[in-house]
This record gives sequence, C-alpha cells and structure tokens, in this order.
Amino acid sequence: MTTANFPRRSLGRQGLTVSAIGLGCMGMSDFYGPSEETTNLAVLNHALDIGVNFLDTADMYGVGANERLLAKVLETRRDEVVLATKFGNVRAPNGDFLGVSGTPEYVAAACDASLQRLGVDHIDLYYQHRVDPKVPIEDTIGAMQRLVEAGKVRFLGMSEASAATLRRAAAVHPIAALQSEYSLWTRDVEAEILPACRELGIGFVPYSPLGRGFLTGAIHNASELAANDWRRTNPRFQDGNAEQNHALVEAVTELAQARGCTPAQLALAWLLAQAPDIVPIPGTRRVSRLDENAGAASIVLSDAELQRIASVLDAHQVAGLRYPEANMAAVNL
Repeated sequence: MTTANFPRRSLGRQGLTVSAIGLGCMGMSDFYGPSEETTNLAVLNHALDIGVNFLDTADMYGVGANERLLAKVLETRRDEVVLATKFGNVRAPNGDFLGVSGTPEYVAAACDASLQRLGVDHIDLYYQHRVDPKVPIEDTIGAMQRLVEAGKVRFLGMSEASAATLRRAAAVHPIAALQSEYSLWTRDVEAEILPACRELGIGFVPYSPLGRGFLTGAIHNASELAANDWRRTNPRFQDGNAEQNHALVEAVTELAQARGCTPAQLALAWLLAQAPDIVPIPGTRRVSRLDENAGAASIVLSDAELQRIASVLDAHQVAGLRYPEANMAAVNL
C-alpha cells in the first residue's frame, strides 16, 4: 500500500479527511516505559511514507515532550500531516497531575503553548482532552470556537464526553470528532455515545483500539511490563483479571488465524467495520507493528465473520475496569 492509495475517511461534516488508521503518539514519550527518540522519529516518518497521515498527540504526553518530538517531523513534513493535539489535563513541570481545566483563559493559553512546542501556525484537530465539570461546556467550546476564528485551529474535537455533553457542545460549534476508548474489550460507547455521534454528524476516533497492547496477545500480565509502565496499575492487567481476559485474546487469535491476519489486524478491522467514520489510532514504537496495524485498513470482514466475532464477545466477559477507579471519574462526563 502506498501513500497515494492508503484509504481515507471523513471525520464530521466540515471537510476533515484523514487516513483510515491513525497513529497514537503518546507511548513515544510517556506512560509505557522507556523509548528511544531515533526509533520514534523513524516510526513517525514511516507512517507518513506509507500514507498514515493522522498523528495524535496531547500537551500532557511527556509534559510537552511528545509535541516537541512531533515538531521534528513537522518541521519538514507539515503539509503531509493531519495534526491532532489536546488540552485539558494539567500537569506540573515534574509530571504531577494538577487536575482538569476547561476555562476559556486556559484554552487560549494551552493552544498557544502547543503551537509553540509543535512549531506550527495551526492545529488541524484540537480536542478537549477531558471535560471540566466545573466549567459549562458552552464556555469551553466557545473559547475553542474563537481559536477557529483566529485561524489557530481548523476543527474541534472532544474526548471522553457523554452524549448529553456532546449535544450541548455541538449546539455551540460543530464537533468533527469524539475520541474515546473503544475496542473489542471496551464497548460501553455503543449504548448512547455512538448513536449521539451519528445523530450529530460527529466522527469517532477510538483510542487504545488494541486494549493497550493486550489484545495483540503479546502481553499476558502486568509483571511483563517495565517498572514505570502505567499499565501495571490498570485493573485489566492485574492477576486474576489478566487470566480471564486472556481467554478473550485466545478466542480472537483463533478468529484471526482463520482470517489469515494477526489479532491486532482483526481488532482494528472490526472497529473499521462498525461505521465509515470510525478511525482508530493504535500507538506503537516499532515500524513492524506500524506496518501490521496499517495493513488492517485493507481487511474487509464479511457479515459471517462479524457475527462470529460478536459471538466471541458475547461469550467472554471482560474482567476489571478500563482505568483505576479514581481515573474512571473523569470519563464519560
């Protein structure tokens, strides 16, 4: 697959078009253990070489380090990139989390800081990373709308917002995309949030579409992870839960083998089959994994295959919350 023919999808109704599979860049700078800059830059450049042009970052990833990493690619390849970043999770210089802010003043300041770190004059898709329950969503989206009017941002997005919040936000300014967790083992958005996106014409960007790597079959439990890998605190990776969840992975692996693809490719192809405006953003720090993930864009699952996957999901109950309990309070607001 070449740059010219990599499939594209539309997010929202305002003209935003991106590669059918994007690249989540968080793990290159934070949360998933040590990484190496030269390798990360090779992955970023290879993504653009093969037509994966939708790069996803946030100001909180590495406390700005991830945006500065992308700047090294954007310096020479800005026109090839659909650039998404986020604001709202506030961190101290030492990495401590200070809370969530959606005040108009913070929106403006965060955008300017991201533009400076990224070395660009505009952001293609600017997300509110988490909803601030202390600030009316109309105020936050109003501030984001002013960024569009100023030419600093092209399209607006939200992350982990509820259906009710989406409706209020969209009444202020069109929302191109909602980014929330969605995968074979996290499907709660199907009840109310995805229908609201359909109703409002909002595209959907699943993060952690491979279950933070668990659905690939490469991870069996938290003990296999680096000492500073945050997944060690994730309930689904804990002893007991991990064993139960691995049964789902084994079943998915069998389906993938029957299809002639990898478990990761099956998981991504399943997401792509859910709607034409769903664009998953798997993260990786390896070119080989990037190529594997990108290959899912050319896999079209049959109705029979989708039914078999549905049967597997019905037969396997996922064990554990998708975040530690304290973090769950910040999602679906």
